[in-house]
Amino acid sequence: MELRVNRRGAAERVLVGQHLKLNDLKLEARCRSLEIPPYFFKNLPPFPRPELHVSHLKHDTDRVGLEGIKRDGGFRGRDSLQWWSLAVRPEDIASAETRLLEETYPARTEEQAQMQQSFLGRFASSPAFLETSRLGSYRFTLPVEEVLEAYSKQFCFGAQPEMRVFETVLYKQEVMYVVLVDSPFSEYQDYPLLSDDPDAVCVYRDGRFIWRSQAMCGTHSYELVQRPDENQMEARERFGCKPQFYFWDHVTIALHMGEGQMLNFDDDKLRENLRICGPGEPLITNSFDGFEEAREVVERLWPDYPAPLQNERWLQELSAHRL
Repeated sequence: MELRVNRRGAAERVLVGQHLKLNDLKLEARCRSLEIPPYFFKNLPPFPRPELHVSHLKHDTDRVGLEGIKRDGGFRGRDSLQWWSLAVRPEDIASAETRLLEETYPARTEEQAQMQQSFLGRFASSPAFLETSRLGSYRFTLPVEEVLEAYSKQFCFGAQPEMRVFETVLYKQEVMYVVLVDSPFSEYQDYPLLSDDPDAVCVYRDGRFIWRSQAMCGTHSYELVQRPDENQMEARERFGCKPQFYFWDHVTIALHMGEGQMLNFDDDKLRENLRICGPGEPLITNSFDGFEEAREVVERLWPDYPAPLQNERWLQELSAHRL
């Protein structure tokens, strides 16, 4: 496991060419006597590990980044890579919950399915699932297929991009799995291709990234209760217990573009898919604009766009699933 410092000055422990699951990371840490927080090894109350089928990507930025995207008509690579994250929407949580129940209780009846109360949204509390941003006030959200189509046309001469297992990156309380999207003609051929392995952390299939999250909670305030006699699951609040901290995991997508190259999109499409986010924890940047200030910035950059600017509201929608 390589130790490095990223451009923001944060320490990273990196496994190149691998997506190592949390249990394997624990073994790696013990074998190498790595100095990582002791809560990585704590015993936690039961929690779900769902399979999420994600059809959208998000790119968060601050005002300087927004102005550059508007000026250039797209997204510029930094150190030859351009970064996106999986955008998990409320409907992705709902379908993952249904899938988890059907896999756990294949014999459940229609009546039992109708009686089942929503529970998975209560566990979806890590930064990977929230509408807040750690990187700036401005979020572009686009379908995976549109991003890959643009990349294919602009960087692959129309060929299908290749997706490769790039890195596992371990931070103080965060595990990031990086998928490299690349041209079939680049220098990253030694990295393993992303395979449709049922045990893999992340795979790509039919326009979606399938992410098997292992640590979806920001803090562990609930425990998963299974009632096999009723073919039901529920999230039970742990009253009187302090919320437990642990690692949380997420998936990022790195587009290989070459230093200074651009992934271009139509100007109206950029504005159509732009939303405003509030600051999330833990912050990576302190460069945030309030909604009114952000609205003025966006109206200055896109003065003729007819629709009003909107807040990112996924958390409010997700909260409805938690009730």
